[in-house]
Amino acid sequence: MSKLLKQSKGLLKYGIASLLAAIPLYPKFPAIGIPGTYVSVRLEDFLMAAVALLALVAFWPEIKRLFKKKIERSVAILLGIGLVSLLSGILISQTVVPHIGLLHWLRRIEYFIPLFIGLLYFRDKKERTLEFFLKVLMIVLVMAFLYGLGQKYLSWPVIITQNEEYSKGVALRWIPGSHINSTFAGHYDLATFLVLLLPIFVSLFFVVKKTTAKVLLSVVIFSGLWLLANAISRISIVSYLLGVTLALVLIKRIKAIPVVILISLVVFGFSSDLLARYTRIIEVTYQKILSTRQINLSPLTIYAQETSLPKKMVSSPTPTPQPVFEDRSTSIRLNVEWPRAIRALKKNPLLGTGYSSITLATDNDFLRLLGEVGLLGFLAFFLLFARIFQTFGRVLPVTKYYRGVSLAFMGGFLGALPGVFLNAFFIDVFEASKFAIIFWLLMGIALSMARKNINEENI
Repeated sequence: MSKLLKQSKGLLKYGIASLLAAIPLYPKFPAIGIPGTYVSVRLEDFLMAAVALLALVAFWPEIKRLFKKKIERSVAILLGIGLVSLLSGILISQTVVPHIGLLHWLRRIEYFIPLFIGLLYFRDKKERTLEFFLKVLMIVLVMAFLYGLGQKYLSWPVIITQNEEYSKGVALRWIPGSHINSTFAGHYDLATFLVLLLPIFVSLFFVVKKTTAKVLLSVVIFSGLWLLANAISRISIVSYLLGVTLALVLIKRIKAIPVVILISLVVFGFSSDLLARYTRIIEVTYQKILSTRQINLSPLTIYAQETSLPKKMVSSPTPTPQPVFEDRSTSIRLNVEWPRAIRALKKNPLLGTGYSSITLATDNDFLRLLGEVGLLGFLAFFLLFARIFQTFGRVLPVTKYYRGVSLAFMGGFLGALPGVFLNAFFIDVFEASKFAIIFWLLMGIALSMARKNINEENI
């Protein structure tokens, strides 16, 4: 038995590496269609199941003690409330199609499995194992960059899941002015993935000593910056700048902040499409303010009656429509998606209307939580993160507890978290499989590293 456990743990290293590589890089081709929705079971789900089974065998003796700590119990509470909300949506409010809602709930379980894998696997691992996983992510980022270049300049196929027809695996082509998705299902997913990884690699650049390593990291970082610029996600640019600044503060490389920000802005400045989107939102805001001022400040005018004179009748031309000043993505959020989530919350404030009840997109993960699982699910989610931040708070400053690659990873990951949360106000980041699986896997590794330096009891 002990030999089987040892072999399973050895294989699990490569199972984790396969997740880090395959989840971001393999396009979202459907494998098994689900009636009533255009979300499909994909090959990545089978890979996730295989790695989960391997982890179950490797850590079988410890499964009984898994939920004795606060963070693990918080995950169980969140998923439990999600199940109660789902049953309420099926049986009471009847806002959920049973098999679709169940699959949505199971997918949330799938996203949390990597968290437990990271927590269990990394407890007794050294920095060399962390270096291996970071190298895998470096390769992933460069390959995603190369594929993005191919999409833009060589007409390589674009596979996205933004509507029912595209989700069938239809191969599209990039057209000028559109977003680069690379191997991701949407540009927002790609951008949030970069918001998570780039602060880690930038931190690593300032920690490593070898020139060869710095050169390789420079290639990785510029690859990521190019992808971020061409993903054309405005909020993700802000989130990245916030994340990388906090990461450099945490690892005490404050003098490097202006240089990193300047280089990043120069790279972003080469994207005319990104500049056009920022210009557009500035123009819309200005026009909204201007039109409001014109209405509010127009003087009261009294017109004297004039003698009407006969005039020659002239056919009036068709009136030219007045230009509409709006930002499309902002308008969809404010007028469609966010109100829909709020209406769902009003139907059932405590439990929401259940998973899948407010369609596939809300573009605000916090409103989505409120709409689908109500105040109880929302509070459970923040209980989980409160306990996570409590654990991380005990290893601050990170320069006291970590050195080398471990310092760069912890500083970069903790710095990236506020950027991820900022993105979550405008994007459903925790529902996007390519991001969520990698995020929770890295979270598990980071929490395991934090627990090594503090008393693990009840954390």
